[in-house]
Amino acid sequence: MPHILSDRVAPTWRVALVLAVLPALAVAQEPAPRDTARARRDTTGVQVLPELITTVTRQEEPISRVPQGAGVVERRDIVRGQSTLGPDEFLNNIPGVYVQNRYNFSQGQRIEIRGAGARANFGIRGIKVLLDGVPQTLPDGQSQVTNVEWGLLERADVLRGAASAIYGNATGGVVAYQSLTAGPEAFAQRVRGQAGSFGSTKWQAISTARMGDFSGVLSVSRFTWDGFRQQSAADQRLLNFSTTWAPSERTQLDLRFLAADNPLQENPGALNYREYDANPDSAPANNILREANNATQQQQGSLSFRQRWTKWSGELQVALFGINRDVANPLATGPAGPPSVNGIYNGIDRRSGGVRASYAFRPSDDFRVPRFTVGFDFQKLRDKRLNQRSVSGEPIDSILLQQTETVTEVGPFAAVRWTPNERLVLDAGARYDWVTFTVQDEYFDDGVDNSGELPQNSLNGSFGASYFASEGFIPYGNVSTSFETPTTTELVNQPGTTGGFNTSLDPQRTLAFELGVRGRAASWLDYSVDGFVSRVTDAIVQYQEVSGRGYFTNAGEVRNAGVELNLTATPARQVRTFVSFRYANYEYTDYKLDRAAGGTVVTDTLDGNRVPGPPRFFTRFGLRTQPVPQLVIDLDHTLSSSLTADDFNRIWVENWGAGVTNLRASWQQQWKDFDLLPYAGVNNLWDRTYIGSVLVNGALERVLEPSPRRNFFVGLELGFRTRS
Repeated sequence: MPHILSDRVAPTWRVALVLAVLPALAVAQEPAPRDTARARRDTTGVQVLPELITTVTRQEEPISRVPQGAGVVERRDIVRGQSTLGPDEFLNNIPGVYVQNRYNFSQGQRIEIRGAGARANFGIRGIKVLLDGVPQTLPDGQSQVTNVEWGLLERADVLRGAASAIYGNATGGVVAYQSLTAGPEAFAQRVRGQAGSFGSTKWQAISTARMGDFSGVLSVSRFTWDGFRQQSAADQRLLNFSTTWAPSERTQLDLRFLAADNPLQENPGALNYREYDANPDSAPANNILREANNATQQQQGSLSFRQRWTKWSGELQVALFGINRDVANPLATGPAGPPSVNGIYNGIDRRSGGVRASYAFRPSDDFRVPRFTVGFDFQKLRDKRLNQRSVSGEPIDSILLQQTETVTEVGPFAAVRWTPNERLVLDAGARYDWVTFTVQDEYFDDGVDNSGELPQNSLNGSFGASYFASEGFIPYGNVSTSFETPTTTELVNQPGTTGGFNTSLDPQRTLAFELGVRGRAASWLDYSVDGFVSRVTDAIVQYQEVSGRGYFTNAGEVRNAGVELNLTATPARQVRTFVSFRYANYEYTDYKLDRAAGGTVVTDTLDGNRVPGPPRFFTRFGLRTQPVPQLVIDLDHTLSSSLTADDFNRIWVENWGAGVTNLRASWQQQWKDFDLLPYAGVNNLWDRTYIGSVLVNGALERVLEPSPRRNFFVGLELGFRTRS
């Protein structure tokens, strides 16, 4: 099959061509004034890897034939030379995925995919997150990655765009993490320790074992950080255990237990420009005075079963899971009433669990016969919420709110994949979700019973097609829908600390269109290009934030449109380079906001304003090289255009200028069954001053979440294994 560029092109010219093309994509960086207000080549050698298979669509299929934007990051890019502290280290490698590292372990990192998740001022919103097939997304749509140990991940699969037709509530995109499994050795042990700037330390021990049909993995880790800002220290401890029984290639049973104990996750809050210019490593006085923190304990257990049959190529998958979570969360927010030193102490006792089941089959051995997948998801969440007045981060006996909140989601679905011939793939799916919110008010000193029930149901569908014209040209497209309910936190947060739910807050609904093409332009060059546009009605937006507490409303309509580009090249045997580029234009097309002004209600018209949070342009370049067999050098360079931090578009954050560079190096030395892997890295190599994240619509214009200047880490990994 002919290629656009001949395989005979000298490696030197390939390198020159790649380096000439990539910088051109960085030109589109928008300056803005600061407002006064498939088959892959292994770069460690010449081995050719088989086509990547993904299950992020709830059925196995080659990633090159998925009729939707999709991407995979493998373990070498997740762990090798990395500090393994968060998803920004690797998910930003995928075009269309934008991860903001807030350097605030109380709030977590923000993930945004095609507009979904942009409003999240803590945790992850609007994106379905799974760990080993178990949802980390609750039935109300909020995701928590408390139990994810980044250093234990084997890969991350990403589906970009609306996917409620197969995953239900809050699926503007999907991120599916898979943990490391035991290798063929009878026993293997790895110990990793690192230290870095700002008092950062992390150690991790991973043990794997295999005996007959059984295998297991045990990981124990701890991370501590003094923080580069005031009130930003963290102490996180994780235990991850899994055991697998696989009596045959067709049968597998997995048992997992995960536990997290995070006693210290201080919240430094956001700064306004006056505070940032005076001292960028400071925190607002209320965050310090009220000792804002998010102490969390969480345990998760799951039992997963998979059975395959030769007849009809049948496959059954069932997962049972349960989560227990306790949160002690002193807020920087003060209670309603006259200003005081008192804060709000938010305590949550959470129980959640459910079952996922699916059965896939093709009622014939003929590949031209459609393959069907049917199943259902059931999840239930119960939160006991108690808000009290606090002094210096400790609760006192004054109760502000006490209630029990439950959310139930039931979602049956069906999907079909039809290949009428070897070149054409057609995918379709449909799902109906019953989502019910219930609140039982248990505090009556205010004289009002705010109990109630709030149903928010939705029917969603999708249709997509992919056509294999040639290895170098595989066009695809889809139309899909999604819906996103408010989370319990968004429903509960009401000005005046009123109990119950905000019954005026409706789910948002999205209709999305996508066209793309991917392929192998040459034996050493893969590419993909995606264009998308979506219309979001009743968009849930945070119109106000006060000291970390957000208040929400529905905007009339938001239009999201953009282009995503990925190039991955291996111009020489030991060199791999990539570029991930995104242009995204998110704007309010219908948004009227009522606010009080001088005793009257004023309506602001925000039609045409940009959605705050995401930049229009975001680009990451990557270079992976192995100059000698033991040494690997990784370099990432990231560019971001300016962005606005509020709905009125009055507060702007400047672009990252020439960009932010991270450099890592690792050395691997093996002696029989032992190996030694020292590594080191420097983040923000050129010591840039930049804002890495914003708090949308922060009160008193406190929207800036600064990133640290140049910082370092060094580590050492030791490994040992015994043969079978």
